[in-house]
Amino acid sequence: MKEITVDAIIENIDIVTDLVNEELEAFGCPLKFQMQIDVAIDELFGNIARYAYKDGTGKATVRLEIEDDPACAVLTFVDQGIPFDPLDTPEPDTTLSLKERKIGGLGIFLVKKTMDDMTYQYKDGQNILRIKKKLR
Repeated sequence: MKEITVDAIIENIDIVTDLVNEELEAFGCPLKFQMQIDVAIDELFGNIARYAYKDGTGKATVRLEIEDDPACAVLTFVDQGIPFDPLDTPEPDTTLSLKERKIGGLGIFLVKKTMDDMTYQYKDGQNILRIKKKLR
């Protein structure tokens, strides 16, 4: 298991992504799945950085676990920001043109579609979002 706690700022997305990619590459994760996980990190950590802490910056922890049977990457995002369940957001209407669509929500939708499992809970003053991606 690898874990990193950093300031929840956009500039730290690369630090989190590099840590995760190093572990995924060592495990032999296919590039397609690694790219989907990278997009998920960008979207989820980016949302924490932009919206979790109304008045300033807080911390965010990202934990990576690699499971063997079946081979899966499990990422857990933890922050102490405003309670927000991304799984409770309505899916965007992708049948509308770009001009007709509401802004926002597409990133979470993409993560939901590319990950194999997502769970959310708010516990002890923390948002805890867990995503799981099968690696084979």
